[in-house]
Amino acid sequence: MRPAPRATLVDDLLSGEALEIRHPTGSVQLLDPARWRAGPDPTDIDVVRRCTGPTLDLGCGPGRLVRALRDHGVVAWGVDSSAVAVELCRSRGAPVLHRDVFATLPREGRWRHVLLLDGNVGVGGDPVRLLARAAALTAPGGTLLVETDHDPGLCWTGALPIADGDGVSSTMWARVGARALEDIAARLGLAVVDRRSARPGRGDIVELRGGARSTRPAGKGNRMTGSFRTPCDGELS
Repeated sequence: MRPAPRATLVDDLLSGEALEIRHPTGSVQLLDPARWRAGPDPTDIDVVRRCTGPTLDLGCGPGRLVRALRDHGVVAWGVDSSAVAVELCRSRGAPVLHRDVFATLPREGRWRHVLLLDGNVGVGGDPVRLLARAAALTAPGGTLLVETDHDPGLCWTGALPIADGDGVSSTMWARVGARALEDIAARLGLAVVDRRSARPGRGDIVELRGGARSTRPAGKGNRMTGSFRTPCDGELS
């Protein structure tokens, strides 16, 4: 089984059809790019209404949350390493940065809200590192909004096998339930301030706040990919 970068796998998925993923835990998950490309659903709308200031969507995909936030009058930007996701964002007028989430990002430590929805807390297979990074991006008093796995106590990390036309590839991933997320948050000095049911068959949306700060790791991943200027660029200063 060959490893594949997340960006490549997401590019392929967004360009194709829905895909069933059989997790090593035994469960089956449907990845449906049509839902990501669609407009906001009731859970998304609730998240949008809870964002009261500049918001950064990590792993924004085709940008449905970014677009919905901006339509709601909130300054919002997406970040994604997938070239296909970035192009889909731009096609719907959603400003986006084509970067790794661990690369240098604008307004570090000054975002009012940072989003990790659609299972993105699992990107890279290290939810502790990713949550610490997200916390470092928020302003004092800011919050993280994280969508969790449907199994509240689950905290699984490992290689996620994905079958495609060329065989089976894998990417490092994690699944984190709401109770497991609360345990990780406590280790990072983050407090749970809200927890609400999300989409049917999914987990919860957990809102975290705290003063934890992490430094950006040096080395791999700290490189901007691509460049694209928009009239919104002044918002990032």
